[in-house]
Amino acid sequence: MDLLSGKLYWPETLDAAHTYPMLEQDIDCDVLIIGAGSSGAQCAYYLSNYDLKVVVADKRKAGTGSTSVNTALIQYAGDKTFAELINSFGEAYSARHLKLCEKAIKEIENAEQLFCDKFEFEWKDTLYYASSSEDIAKLEQEYHYLRKHGFPVELWDEKKIEEHYSFIKPAAIYYKNDAVINPLKFTYALLDYAKSKGAVIYENTALTGHKIEGNTTVFFSAKGSIRAKKVIFACGYEGLEIKKEKNAVITSSYAVVTNQIADFTAWYNKTLIWESARPYIYFRTTADNRIIIGGLDENTGYADARDAHITHKREQLINELHKLFPDIDAEPEYFLAAFYGGTHDGLPIIGEYKEIPNSYFLFAYGDNGTVYSMVLSQIITDIIVKGQSSDLELYRQDRPLLMK
Repeated sequence: MDLLSGKLYWPETLDAAHTYPMLEQDIDCDVLIIGAGSSGAQCAYYLSNYDLKVVVADKRKAGTGSTSVNTALIQYAGDKTFAELINSFGEAYSARHLKLCEKAIKEIENAEQLFCDKFEFEWKDTLYYASSSEDIAKLEQEYHYLRKHGFPVELWDEKKIEEHYSFIKPAAIYYKNDAVINPLKFTYALLDYAKSKGAVIYENTALTGHKIEGNTTVFFSAKGSIRAKKVIFACGYEGLEIKKEKNAVITSSYAVVTNQIADFTAWYNKTLIWESARPYIYFRTTADNRIIIGGLDENTGYADARDAHITHKREQLINELHKLFPDIDAEPEYFLAAFYGGTHDGLPIIGEYKEIPNSYFLFAYGDNGTVYSMVLSQIITDIIVKGQSSDLELYRQDRPLLMK
């Protein structure tokens, strides 16, 4: 799958390249993780803390798939609002999901404390503004549910927004305790941690076929094989090439990264910013004072159609920044077009399929992919290590909504 195109920012933030060997022998393991991007690294991070032989294999160099274009807004609120999730799943179910996402952000912060190489974790607040006055009632409803369940949010009116920013919007929810990271540094930190705990990581190792032998699955590559008791498919959007999932949808998204900005006076607290319109536009800052602007999604899963829009989208995104912050002198130094995976019902998926036994598909699809991966990888770890997880029922592919 042609996942992305453009001039990428995150690879240029690395001090040195991270490399891992190619598989060149036959090996056995307890758990094989297919994919050495963010999702695979998060699975390896959790599983390597147990007495298990863990292997990670990726057909590319580690971290060079969708992880390298992840804009890494770390939030517990998602594309589908709390109120929309309640309409689909009920209030208790939806609140439980958001609480797991909130906990996952803290887990990401805790992970950074273990590493010498930091991944630029920083707590951030978020301004989620009403794109039009017609959306005010929706924001008020959202605020009601969030406050009811103890989330740290405030409801801002037009006057308060104007007092803190250089733009005016009719209303906003102000979320506390979101965050940002450098997703590539995060992925390599987790992989190196897992390696230090005994996990083995292979890159440039395409698995070209497999066969099931009793309770194990044997995967074949050009120069060796891997015999695994359990398998986690953490290969992002390419997981759909292995197993189609009716609840998943692939579209295309765009982002730019600006030059370094000297003055953020008009940008209160350098908050994350996004909006109620769909498709939405979002904004964040980086550790070296750049701005990432993303969004303007297109409903296409074809790389040629996606890339045909990249120049136009680059200009549109910069113009959206200038609408909010006319005094910020920003130009696009990096830009990208990439496939983006979501789900019809707004929740990520743990897939367990009879035709692929002893395996778990980690589909952390949605705008909170890094957070979702943290939640799902911990659930899968609990299933493998302890035999069960009380949270699996929220994310299985046959969850309640899909059985209606």
